[in-house]
Amino acid sequence: MTEKYANIMCESNSFKSKGIEILRIEDLHKRKESVEKPHLIDFYLFVFYTEGESEHFIDFSWNKVKRGTLVYLTEGQINAFKFNESLKGYIILFTKDYLNKQLNKIPKEAFVCLFTPNLFPSTFIIPESTKTINYVDFLFEEYANHIGDPSQEYIIDSLYAIIFSKIEQLKKHNILYPSESNKLSLFLKFEHLLEEEYQISRNADYYAKKLNITYQYLNQLCKEIVNQSTKQFIDSFVILEAKRRLINSDIKSSELAYAMGFEESTNFVKYFKKHTTFTPNQFKKQHI
Repeated sequence: MTEKYANIMCESNSFKSKGIEILRIEDLHKRKESVEKPHLIDFYLFVFYTEGESEHFIDFSWNKVKRGTLVYLTEGQINAFKFNESLKGYIILFTKDYLNKQLNKIPKEAFVCLFTPNLFPSTFIIPESTKTINYVDFLFEEYANHIGDPSQEYIIDSLYAIIFSKIEQLKKHNILYPSESNKLSLFLKFEHLLEEEYQISRNADYYAKKLNITYQYLNQLCKEIVNQSTKQFIDSFVILEAKRRLINSDIKSSELAYAMGFEESTNFVKYFKKHTTFTPNQFKKQHI
């Protein structure tokens, strides 16, 4: 599998120029593209399932989906569809630039709520009573009939902001938020630091010192926010990153070991097998 899969749904001129595209699931199914194979996405994605039942592949696990299910993914996650003839719904793709442009219309905390995969599940059910899908219907109609009128673009942007805000509001009632925002903020700083420096260190003490807190406090924070010890969170992050790279490129496990910060490739293989029961090559063969 090569990097070509990362952009498989993002090649239309409309997406490139506007930063947003709205598709029907049934239309994507007809294209016969390889989105049923696991692939990394370099954009943001909402999937609204309105009819049928199936499964959706998110970061190496299949999630059951049905009428009312919302799937939302951030850039860098692994994604795959499992189509069938009864499956219907909408797919909204948008770039980071488009999202940034809309942030002044969207509650700031909504971005954390929706696009922090380590904090919150990537699927949940939208109650029909909220009428959220009606706004998605309107958005698709406006987008499908778009003729380049600036006022129409404003309508599309406004409908997107409404949908985003409604989802955020719904999720807030479905998911247990951390009660103290300063703790969430500190955890997000830790997560960002880990993303930047996991090749340098996988040691919990290293990150506690960087954050000017004790190891004990960081460990307590992780258990409260994600129900994992700091070490468990670091390991799960590193393994997920390794899995993503393995299936989305032709990189060899020995090359990946050094890219992930391991001095010896054998140590990486042992680390990977300890946490997955597979060697990197076995894992790659299983998913490609």
